[in-house]
Amino acid sequence: MKLGYIRVSTRNQATDGNSIEAQKNLLLAYGITEDNIFIDIKSGASIDRPQLKTLLKKLESNDMLVVTKLDRIARSVLDGSKLLKQLQEKHIILNVLNFGIFDDSNPTGKLMISIMFSFAEFERDLIKQRTFEGKAIAKQKSTYKEGRPKKFSENKLNAAIEMLNNGKSYKEVSQLLNISISTLTRYKRKKHDCNL
Repeated sequence: MKLGYIRVSTRNQATDGNSIEAQKNLLLAYGITEDNIFIDIKSGASIDRPQLKTLLKKLESNDMLVVTKLDRIARSVLDGSKLLKQLQEKHIILNVLNFGIFDDSNPTGKLMISIMFSFAEFERDLIKQRTFEGKAIAKQKSTYKEGRPKKFSENKLNAAIEMLNNGKSYKEVSQLLNISISTLTRYKRKKHDCNL
C-alpha cells in the first residue's frame, strides 16, 4: 500500500510548490488515494506531528511512504535518521518524489541519505538566520511592534464594548462588526480588569 504525507508550516504556505494543494496533487498523480494522504500543519522543527504518528502506525511491512520533498518529513539529520531507522525496522519503503526511493542497504545509499538530510537541515538553519536578521532590521524602525499586527483597531473594539453596554447581545455585535464573540468577551474582560 502507498501512503502519502504532507506537511506545511502554516495553512497559507504556498511557496516553492509546498502548499497543501500542490503536494496533494503530486501525491494523487502518483496514485495515492485521498483517504491515504495524511496532513500536518506544523513547523518542520516540531516533533509533535499527530498525522505523521497516525501514518506511521498504519504502515505495514513492504508499504511505501511517499512525500514530495525530503524537508516535508524531516528537517534535520538527527530526525531524519531516527525516522529512517523506524521505517527500516518495519520494512517500509521511503519514496521522496523529487529524489527517488531511499535505499540505505549499501554505504553509497547511506551517504546520499545523510547528505540529503544535511541539506534539509542547512536550508532550515538559513531560513532561521534570515528571519532573525530580518527581525533585527525591523526592530530598528520606530514603527516596529512585536508580534502579529492587531486585527481590530482600538476604536472598533471600544465601539463594540459600548454597543454591548447599551444592551446589544454578543451575537448582534459580532454580526454587525464582524468580530468573533470570543474576541469581544476577551476584550470586555480586559477593559473591565483595567478599570478595577
